[in-house]
Parts: sequence; C-alpha cells; structure tokens
Amino acid sequence: MGDSILNGKRILAVDDEPDVLTVLEEEIFGAAPKCKFEKAMTYEEAAKKLESPAYDIVILDIMGVRGFDLLDLAVRKNLKVVMLTAHALSPEALKRSFEMKARAYLPKEKLGEVVPFLEDVLKYEYLPGWKRVLEKLKGFFDSKFESDWEKKTGLVWQEWHKWE
Repeated sequence: MGDSILNGKRILAVDDEPDVLTVLEEEIFGAAPKCKFEKAMTYEEAAKKLESPAYDIVILDIMGVRGFDLLDLAVRKNLKVVMLTAHALSPEALKRSFEMKARAYLPKEKLGEVVPFLEDVLKYEYLPGWKRVLEKLKGFFDSKFESDWEKKTGLVWQEWHKWE
C-alpha cells in the first residue's frame, strides 16, 4: 500500500487499552507508513497533547479516558475526531458523538477496517462523511441496536441529501 491520504498526516489515538493502541498503530502504519502516529493512555496525557501541535485526526475512546470531554476540547480546536468504543456502543453514544461534532463513531469490533473510515474523515465534510459512516455500519448497528435506532437518534441519514 503506502498511497493512503493518511501518509504525512498527524494522528493522535487515545485509549486506556494498550492492545487497542497497538492494533490502531499497526493498521494505520500498514496503509500509511509516513504518517505521524502519537498515543495517549489517559485523559490528562491526551489533554496535554491537544494543547500544542495540531493533528489531522484524533481517535478517542469513549470510556476510560473521558472521551466526550476530550471530544469537546478537540472540536473547539477544529480537529477532526473519530470516536471509538466497545463499552459505550449504544444509540445514545452514537447520537451524542454526532451532536458534539465528532466525524465518525466506530465500534472497536471494526478496528481492522479503521483506515478507510479515517480516510473518509479527511475526504468528506461533516454530513457527507457521517452519511458514509452510517451507510457502511448500518448492518452492524441494525444487529447491535434496536431496529428503530435511526429514528430514536434522529440520524435518518437517508434524508440528509436535503441539507447537503
């Protein structure tokens, strides 16, 4: 590979599980060996990293590192954020991620597919990017959430063409 638009980009991944950070690093470097990948394992460490250099993408675990607090910090700096979760996999956390201006919400079960999602975050604006996330993960969310999760969250992405 090596021709990913992630090459040359700065990525910060924040998770309290070292194995998740290792998988992210391997997946991202496999596609983009020239990107700069940084890690943090605590809220405090991540908040400090977010003070200085600008990142092209920030990947935040929701649980364990106060992911929504970090999302707020990162969005105020106009950073593109991807929320990653296993324990907070719910329609409510999905909706909150969207409302707080994250660019994507990914289950940790999809870590092996993270690169195309990250590339989409760089390629697409907010609503078109979310539309792609939801198109790709609709089947997954349908199997994990109640069947009416889209209506409950208000994320009826098939109707978003009205606002694009």
